[in-house]
Amino acid sequence: MTPQSNGQKPSILAVIGSVVAAAFGVQSSSNHERDFSAGSAKTFIIAGIVFTVIFVLTIIAVVRMVLS
Repeated sequence: MTPQSNGQKPSILAVIGSVVAAAFGVQSSSNHERDFSAGSAKTFIIAGIVFTVIFVLTIIAVVRMVLS
């Protein structure tokens, strides 16, 4: 799941894991360095936007369910 030190791009699962960990503030420094050295900024930006939209929609759904 984690890319080698040869500059291999991170897998989709690694990107998702990094975005979720960063969103909750528990990203390790080694993963942070790996993401910046081997990952594409475009990939992480898109994943971050998708995560944020899903998170907000989930919060809205939970609030509507509780209030109904």
